[in-house]
Amino acid sequence: MSSAAVPSPTPARPHHVVAAGLAVLAAGLVAGLPPLAGEVGTLAAVLVLQLALVLAWVLATGMQGFAASLAVGTAAAVAADLALALPEDPVPGGLLAVLGIGFLAAVLQQMLRTPREALVDSLAGSAVLLTAVGALAALLLLGRADDGGLTATALVAGAALVVGHLVDQVLPRPRLAPGVPRGLLGVVLAVLAGAATAWAVRDLADLGALRAPAVGAVIAGVVALVAVAGSYLAVETTSEGEAEALSPWAPTVVQVVLPLAAGAPVALALLTAL
Repeated sequence: MSSAAVPSPTPARPHHVVAAGLAVLAAGLVAGLPPLAGEVGTLAAVLVLQLALVLAWVLATGMQGFAASLAVGTAAAVAADLALALPEDPVPGGLLAVLGIGFLAAVLQQMLRTPREALVDSLAGSAVLLTAVGALAALLLLGRADDGGLTATALVAGAALVVGHLVDQVLPRPRLAPGVPRGLLGVVLAVLAGAATAWAVRDLADLGALRAPAVGAVIAGVVALVAVAGSYLAVETTSEGEAEALSPWAPTVVQVVLPLAAGAPVALALLTAL
């Protein structure tokens, strides 16, 4: 993970079209598998996203200690899922112990490796990764509610990602960051798409006609903004060539799954706590 970001122009088609297609697959997995396989399907869908993010994040950011970083990220994902899947009455607070122990493990893993190149960057990457896999686990709580909240969340987030990428494929204006093919228009339309999708599926999560667009807009707004950050990361790693040399799919997976992770706890709070 480089501390100096000097993005270079990235071709729009691979940057946006592939990410939009992957967003459709990810949203379809989360929305479609739980109705077919129940809680097992929810767990499987979440775990697939978590493991994909762990591998892609370690590759894309160039975290040092590759195998150990994968092991810590995978262990944290499994532990977070078990913390919410095993108890009869799980609460989000159960993730605090997982995150605390996971961060200590990441610190030890980074401190024990030699040489300790890019130590601070790798620790920062570990913190973001652990937070993201824990956030994805919040989808398990939405799935347990069995009121359509998980399906609605997946559809809203997927719509925001797809619309944002497709709009920026055509017109990434006004640019939000130099060298990054993302524009304000794409963010605004992504939020509107999320609000419209939430209204269309409001009966799934028992949302009212007025509450549904507001909830959808908030979830879509978080997803759209984090998607912009994901695009910045994709441009930076592509310009450095490290992620592309290892796997051209790694930055694209981060572009899609990281925004879903950011939107998951927001959706949980809006749909269950408020």
